[in-house]
Amino acid sequence: MKILVAGSLAFDKALTALDGRMGESSSGATAQVVSKIIADVRKRGDKALFAYTRKFDKITPSAKNIRLSDSEIGDMERHCHPKVVHALKTSAARIRRFHMRQVERSWSLNEPGATLGQIIRPIEAVGIYVPGGKASYPSSALMNAIPARIAGVKRIVMVSPAPGGLLNPHTIAAARIAGVDEIFRVGGAQAIAALAYGTSSITPVDKIVGPGNAYVAEAKRQVFGKVAIDMVAGPSEILIIADDAARPDVVAADLLSQAEHDEKAYPILVTTSAALASSVAGELKRQTKKLDRKDIVEACLKRNCFAFVVENIDGAVQIANRFGPEHLEILIKKPGAIVKKIENAGAIFVGPWTPEALGDYSAGPNHVLPTGGTARFYSPLGVYDFIKRTSYLNFTKAGFQKLAGGVMAVAREEGLDAHARAVEIRLKK
Repeated sequence: MKILVAGSLAFDKALTALDGRMGESSSGATAQVVSKIIADVRKRGDKALFAYTRKFDKITPSAKNIRLSDSEIGDMERHCHPKVVHALKTSAARIRRFHMRQVERSWSLNEPGATLGQIIRPIEAVGIYVPGGKASYPSSALMNAIPARIAGVKRIVMVSPAPGGLLNPHTIAAARIAGVDEIFRVGGAQAIAALAYGTSSITPVDKIVGPGNAYVAEAKRQVFGKVAIDMVAGPSEILIIADDAARPDVVAADLLSQAEHDEKAYPILVTTSAALASSVAGELKRQTKKLDRKDIVEACLKRNCFAFVVENIDGAVQIANRFGPEHLEILIKKPGAIVKKIENAGAIFVGPWTPEALGDYSAGPNHVLPTGGTARFYSPLGVYDFIKRTSYLNFTKAGFQKLAGGVMAVAREEGLDAHARAVEIRLKK
């Protein structure tokens, strides 16, 4: 952990570098590779999809085995640990209960001479990407599919890479619990291309959601426009605001919970206590030695782990709003006092008994969150991501006549004479 004190040149330089972290999630080389893969899948369909899957996942896919059959899914479910399945079902119930509150309904507004309104309809088909490379995430299947199902999406397709032909059976069980309709053992940019443009084996969808590696993120960026996407996700990140009341071992544990995701993750501490920062640094070293993913964690801590020491909590809030973290934890004496001051965060975890790990699995709110500072304009994944809003207008003759003069005046001011004539012609007998 790099400990930096407010007012120093290194402090300001590190913050400036973090401002541009979203640009680090992709590169020109990555974009070129992805562009080639997408073009190839568009041109050759299944042949290209299968070729890239053979190359990257070391399996031999075909039209017969690319999609999991019901019997395969059943076999995988039988290999699941009952305790994990029970936990997944508990999480699913909490996720459903939370997301049911997000449901929108069509509405109308009646006024003299007109009826105006908004029609809410679900997106017809959605593809969800669930990582299966460095780690498998059954929880991601729940978080992506359940809101889509609540929204009324008719067809939910899941793609997930199967390195060596292996899929995590708990991920498949989670997909079944969440209501996924089709599961394909493909991943990477080639899976995103297949979802967007379709192949003989995979019927295209209308929107793609879910996090992945840099190639998946870049592929989503490139297919946007042909399909909708939730967001372009970067490496995972956590920012913890803490004062001298926080436990160093707890702060370190929560930082490590993000560091184990990826070498490029961002575990950040902002504190009013230099002593706490020093103690946390020591705890990071001690706890890392006990972790299964120690190599990934050590690389992450060396690359992106910072402790910013500030004069007061207001200074910490300023940094948090500037950083716009995916996950924000508040570990101070009176945590509720500053929540209203937080403008930019994917999710806020308040108090010592609300670790970020709780939100990843069982709390209820979605764990698909904006990264790289995009919390300034993006929101967590939700039911609202799987609907379309259509405006509805129905005027009577009297209502039309009331607005006609103004419409013609503005249309002609804008040089759009045909617009004005479309109104004017209706005024003539």
